[in-house]
Amino acid sequence: MNPPRTGVPGNGQDAGREFALTHLDALESEAVHIFREVAGEFERPVILFSGGKDSIVMLHLALKAFTPAAVPFALLHVDTGHNFPEVLDHRDRAVARHGLRMHVALVQDYIDRGVLKERPDGLRNPLQTVPLTDTIRELRFDAVFGGGRRDEEKARAKERVFSLRDEFSQWDPRRQRPELWNLYNGRHAPGEHVRVFPLSNWTELDVWQYIRRESVELPEIYYSHEREVFLRNGMWLTAGGWGGPAEGETVQKRRVRYRTVGDMSCTGAVDSDADTPDKVVAEIAVSRLTERGATRADDKMSEAAMEDRKREGYF
Repeated sequence: MNPPRTGVPGNGQDAGREFALTHLDALESEAVHIFREVAGEFERPVILFSGGKDSIVMLHLALKAFTPAAVPFALLHVDTGHNFPEVLDHRDRAVARHGLRMHVALVQDYIDRGVLKERPDGLRNPLQTVPLTDTIRELRFDAVFGGGRRDEEKARAKERVFSLRDEFSQWDPRRQRPELWNLYNGRHAPGEHVRVFPLSNWTELDVWQYIRRESVELPEIYYSHEREVFLRNGMWLTAGGWGGPAEGETVQKRRVRYRTVGDMSCTGAVDSDADTPDKVVAEIAVSRLTERGATRADDKMSEAAMEDRKREGYF
């Protein structure tokens, strides 16, 4: 892994060009600054890490921010119990490779204890909020990094890089603070915490261009492969132990890949032949649908589904 790039003065007409940053360099520099700002401003930060591409890029940036020292934050994953096995395997290998500490909050534990109930539609992503907020409160995290980006969904487009949450982890858009000239305000009362989004200004295409440039390793499901899927509400869902397919839904093999990774019950695949980062970048460059708009059932429950969940404490 290369350290963050910096301009080097030179002579002649190319000197100015040597100082110019590409848009990926600028985004990387901003994210590195955010990680270092949080390390200096907060006592107990944690990184939400699911093994999806955004959290993997976020961890890659955190490693860059503190190299050659270790990342000074633990990781936190809210496991729905219906995650893709390939993603969990990648998560565990990343933790072992970098010698990180990881906390796992299990949705299944809350169901077994009667705190949560299975939803009639089988979706478990909406059940993540209580385990997440309980863990933040119990372990007294005061800054929680998330991989959310403004281009994903309209509620996330309204959120700042530093997003204040109250003692119940609830988000109130009226309490957002101005962030002029990239000055971040981490002030919070006891019991409150701040959600931090280092990738907020990135787009899906930026993320993939960065993955290509940095040769970031991802779970194989992000690339085209043959898979058994079935059609539900216009999305190709993976057949599996979570309860799909239902009666009348037919399983078939198709060449697909995933643009985003959440619970198997709500994350759809897209038909694709993109089996390399170059091909994925080319595919996304011409797509007219956002990744969540195209492949996430949990965002289609209502027009304000994401905003409602964020107000309850979702990331």
